[in-house]
Amino acid sequence: MDILKSLGHPEEIYNLFKFKMGGCRAVMPKLDYESMSETLRTCYVYLNQTSRSFAAVIQALDGELRHAVCIFYLVLRALDTVEDDMTIPLEKKVPLLHDFHTFLYEPDWCFTESKEKDRQVLEDFPSISVEFRNLGQEYQDVISDICHRMGVGMAEFLEKKVGTMQEWDKYCHYVAGLVGVGLSRLFSASQLEDPEVGRDTELANSMGLFLQKTNIIRDYLEDQQEGRVFWPQEAWSQFASHLQDFAQPQNLSSALACLNLLVTDALRHVPDVIAYLSRLRNQSVFNFCAIPQVMAIATLSACYNNPQVFQGVVKIRKGQAVTLMMEATNMQAVQSIIAQYTQEILQKVSLSDPSRDKTLCILGVIQEKTLSKTALPSRAHHLSPFYLSAAMLLAALSWQYLSPQSPGSTDMQGS
Repeated sequence: MDILKSLGHPEEIYNLFKFKMGGCRAVMPKLDYESMSETLRTCYVYLNQTSRSFAAVIQALDGELRHAVCIFYLVLRALDTVEDDMTIPLEKKVPLLHDFHTFLYEPDWCFTESKEKDRQVLEDFPSISVEFRNLGQEYQDVISDICHRMGVGMAEFLEKKVGTMQEWDKYCHYVAGLVGVGLSRLFSASQLEDPEVGRDTELANSMGLFLQKTNIIRDYLEDQQEGRVFWPQEAWSQFASHLQDFAQPQNLSSALACLNLLVTDALRHVPDVIAYLSRLRNQSVFNFCAIPQVMAIATLSACYNNPQVFQGVVKIRKGQAVTLMMEATNMQAVQSIIAQYTQEILQKVSLSDPSRDKTLCILGVIQEKTLSKTALPSRAHHLSPFYLSAAMLLAALSWQYLSPQSPGSTDMQGS
């Protein structure tokens, strides 16, 4: 039960209760599906089926930008499904990736040979491509360009592993940094954000790299089990002969040293994240961008120096995720959240960790960026033990009463 995981975190229980009572509509308003075309409704069905982390915030975007970002996401999801499908031979996959952007203008093109779980976006690609062609030309140009550049980049890494840290940055740029660049250009094209947001590709790239590196770090064990390798060899070879060695208990100290090195590398993007978010003016765009970023730094904090990365799945609590979603709606709150998790990581830095000096250095830079001239408000709730016990009991009983009888629930974990 989600609420039991948040015992001891009263603000999470409160926000779970508030979310259940309809507080989610503050950041996730309902869409008017009846006014949409049949194919556009289908696109939103696919969006909700294929995205655990972005579907809600995409649907909360303002105006025509919402549909542009929805189609952008689905086009890239289809491209990514081709890349991930290990049953497609390379001689077929490489041309598919190179030419994928051209299929946007072929009304009948679809691909029915995929075995991936998200294959419906390829099998029914005509529903997506027709809505792409219904977008304004300024949106089409961005989506087609990013799709082309990403396909070429994905093909480059099909036959080679991520070796150096520089190649890790390059791979993450192709699969996520370009997403940040494309989204930023869409924000500016919609005129909801200033042209500078779309022009500054360095900051936009960092937004994508921070999210992608967090996912790669967190997903070590899952990727190993699926035969995928995304941790850079330059990092892991300092501590092991083979990347899979980290899953062995006797290699835990080496595994944690490599993990902390990669977390430290990911954290260097946070100053750019802060700079990017501080430029945004539209509330729906800010929520869209800020929520995944605060989820990411919370996830990194949970991963740092955590043996569970090599033994199972590291996820932030649903109550924690809901709290972040409901709080990360302005720059001061985001700075406060980043400062909190930066401090959490700082407290876990070991005296013997090989990356200690670099970790402390980047944490110091981040803390400086999050401090304003006036002290940021505390996010802690100072409640008496008696009140905490009563509040938790009341919330638990209320949650049980309000929960639907079916066991299904929405996964709030970003990925």
